Amino acid sequence: MRYDYVIVGAGSAGCVLADRLSADPSVRVLLLEAGGADRKQEIRVPAAFAKLFKTRYDWDYTTAAQEPMAGRRLYWPRGKTLGGSSSINAQMWVRGHRADYDGWNLPGWSYEEVLPYFRRSERRIGSNRGGVYGTEGPIYISELRSPNVTTQAFLRACEELGLTRLAELNGPSNEGFAPTPVTQRRGRRWSCADAYLRPAMRRRNLTVLTAAQVHRVLLDEDGRATGVEYGDGLRVSADKEVILSAGAIGSPQVLMLSGIGDPDVLRAAGVEPRRELPGVGRNLMDHLASAIMLECPEPVTLAGAETPGHLVRYLLRRDGLLSSNVGEAVAFIRTAPEEPAPDIELIFAPTPFADHGLTPPAGHGITIGVILLQPESRGRITLDGRDVVIDPRYLTAPADVRRMVAGLRRAKEAFATTALKPYAGAPMKPYGGEETDEELARYARERAETLYHPVGTCKMGTGEDAVVDPCLRVAGVPGLRVVDASVMPMLNRGHTHAPTVMIAERAADLIRAS
Repeated sequence: MRYDYVIVGAGSAGCVLADRLSADPSVRVLLLEAGGADRKQEIRVPAAFAKLFKTRYDWDYTTAAQEPMAGRRLYWPRGKTLGGSSSINAQMWVRGHRADYDGWNLPGWSYEEVLPYFRRSERRIGSNRGGVYGTEGPIYISELRSPNVTTQAFLRACEELGLTRLAELNGPSNEGFAPTPVTQRRGRRWSCADAYLRPAMRRRNLTVLTAAQVHRVLLDEDGRATGVEYGDGLRVSADKEVILSAGAIGSPQVLMLSGIGDPDVLRAAGVEPRRELPGVGRNLMDHLASAIMLECPEPVTLAGAETPGHLVRYLLRRDGLLSSNVGEAVAFIRTAPEEPAPDIELIFAPTPFADHGLTPPAGHGITIGVILLQPESRGRITLDGRDVVIDPRYLTAPADVRRMVAGLRRAKEAFATTALKPYAGAPMKPYGGEETDEELARYARERAETLYHPVGTCKMGTGEDAVVDPCLRVAGVPGLRVVDASVMPMLNRGHTHAPTVMIAERAADLIRAS
């Protein structure tokens, strides 16, 4: 079969591209997704996202052993269904800071230049002070319908600490605190499959295939991308472009399996090099998350969310505990005056959120997650045969440890405020009441986990380490682009869903213009 565009991956970026490109009735678009349909009920229920982990809706990755992290191999969930990780995430819509995009220092990608693409995607419901958000886009963004009483206490605690209350979280600066805007519509998750793909699937010029894992990009004798191979040796041609939107793990993996990457890495994996691009798979960054968890003496937290009464309330009214996204409020802070912008994010969860939520809470508790926003550590994606190897190299930079410890101390300060004191009891496992810097550093090494935001492995830029140019074209491979979080040259001081959608919205314009 022949198409104009073949898109690999129906995650956040792939869904955006499938919609925007197929809006032109003169082109034929094929979207290939390795996972299946997104019909499972837990996808719709906001607080149930952890029940999708380690199921067929999850790639269920494990990292290489991380020596600075007590030698642990960390679990990395990634969405494997229509909507990708937007179908299994915590629905937090957090663009980041103006300095993130200005800091990329790339033509077309400054904050003022990307802001219209954020707004194009957004359909803000409710408060929109200062017109921060777009209001006519496909992604519904709302406030939580039933914020927890402990979340309100956390917001008051931030005021006690002298932090700035943000009128809207997603303005030019996110330094301060606010309730979390969520990608929900009437209390239900609103993924990129809901927002972009499902309406587009009514078009006859868009074909969507699930259970269609792509193995490699097909290159002609001149090195031009002409299509892909997927499934059991099936091939499909792309007359205009192949677009990889398989994410920060999948996109570099497909490139390397296609012979595009570091020749030494390719040969070691038994792949014949076709295009030397040493940056493929390098520059891996991720938000590392540690947390302080305390028992809650009041039975008001999400630990009681799965009782029959709360289930009935959610089914009838789409509110209550099950409408929570778990990460109900955030604060972006600087741990030292010399930091140019926030270096730590605090996420408040009205539940003891440990082990990715896979272990049921052992009673009522509350959590303040501590997120390292711009790590100096750099990891890498490589191959072991055809399998992918994920080595984030967490906490290899001493500054990362220092910032994480400072963030944990700020979380402890928040729990000690008058506002949170009625809900803050004894330490709750795995937190054991660590106090000194040495104890907190060891606790982070032994217990910290991913916040699910890998980026950077197909870096956008103009230098020798770049994989794609500022138009997202793979260097030296005509007819091939990468459009997803892997192209981000630096991890943002926010979350990665919103910028991934922005990148795809801008990419659609770039592709149409070419």
